[in-house]
Amino acid sequence: MSKAPFELFLALRYLRPKRTFVSVITLISVMGVLLGVAVLIIVISVMTGFDRQLRDKILGFNAHLRVIPRDGTMTNYVSVLQRVSALPDIKAVAPYVLGQVLMETQPESGNAMFNAPIMRGIEPQFETNVSSLTTNIVAGTSDLEEHTVLVGAEMGYQLRLRPGDRVSIYSPHTLKKMREHRGKEGEEAILPEEFEVRGIFDVGYYEYNANLIIMSLQDAQELYQLDSSVHGLLVMLHDAFKAKAAKKTILNALGPGFDVTLWTDENSSIFNALLVEKNVMFYVLFFIIIVAAFGIMNSFITFVVQKTREIGILKALGSSTQQVVWIFLGRSLTVGMIGIAAGLGLGVLAVQYRNEFLHFMRRSTGMELFPGSIYGFTELPAYLDPSDVLTICGSALAICLLAGLIPALMAGRLKPVEALRYE
Repeated sequence: MSKAPFELFLALRYLRPKRTFVSVITLISVMGVLLGVAVLIIVISVMTGFDRQLRDKILGFNAHLRVIPRDGTMTNYVSVLQRVSALPDIKAVAPYVLGQVLMETQPESGNAMFNAPIMRGIEPQFETNVSSLTTNIVAGTSDLEEHTVLVGAEMGYQLRLRPGDRVSIYSPHTLKKMREHRGKEGEEAILPEEFEVRGIFDVGYYEYNANLIIMSLQDAQELYQLDSSVHGLLVMLHDAFKAKAAKKTILNALGPGFDVTLWTDENSSIFNALLVEKNVMFYVLFFIIIVAAFGIMNSFITFVVQKTREIGILKALGSSTQQVVWIFLGRSLTVGMIGIAAGLGLGVLAVQYRNEFLHFMRRSTGMELFPGSIYGFTELPAYLDPSDVLTICGSALAICLLAGLIPALMAGRLKPVEALRYE
């Protein structure tokens, strides 16, 4: 008979529950490993899901690069667009106008409501290639005609706007003229531009849905008095992670009069915060497994003391120190694998039904555990990254083996004479 089955047989035999204090401690230790692994998998999966979904939402609405003139606005944007489009790795290019405006609703009854959204002027024929805006219309249509706007779903809800409603939009230039003429002799009334709400969009990200309005490029140019110029160009790449290389290529092609910003630079604070939070949560929650490992060590030390006679008999019958060590390490390995396997199953199950649980808690308690106004998503995102799962399970198994190593070495060093002296 080989050594492995003999050692494994005894390790498994010692795991049989005997309603002793040691068995209770072992069961608690398994539960600790189970909960530690499950909680780690749930939290890290949610954090990874946040990162991936946030990146998808940002890149779905914003391009990978922005080409901006260093001085003023881009007057010759058509020629610049053609030059950038001809470069390698460029998928699409679109002009844009971006700025803040003041918007006033025109309800049929009741008081008007105000908001100060960010206005984005787009060219519809180009926009479909650089963002997912036109495919995320939930009410109305995306056809932008003269003096029409698209508003986000959250803004539409807050301001009670529907397709067909009319709004007044004050540009910075309009507000400046109103301030300059206020109180002067012969004061003229300066009226804002009126727009019709053409559609409601929902891109799945709260900040965009609550703070952005979309209009045609021509209307935006008129509001900001840009004539035929724009604020810059949005550039979509075939591969978002080649943005740095594409930036160098664009700057070399356009010369020193332009700057290029990356999507990673514009949202670096968000992504860095998520990465730091993910790492901190991993280290903090990993202490649950370490606490469980101390429970395993405690139960195994007690078990070694209780089994001193059996260990002495094994050593007297010719078992080597390595065999005795592997018997107890096998027990530790089995306890760890049971806890890790159960924790993995529980964690995957919880991730799978995370939103159902949130909906149940909302119906039962009336509490919003995951408010979209704070986190920016309507559903709790999660992504099970195989590398994260492997790291969590592998680290937990290593901790369990280390926890059983000290008791195993204690058992292996027992001498038969000392172990059987008082028997």
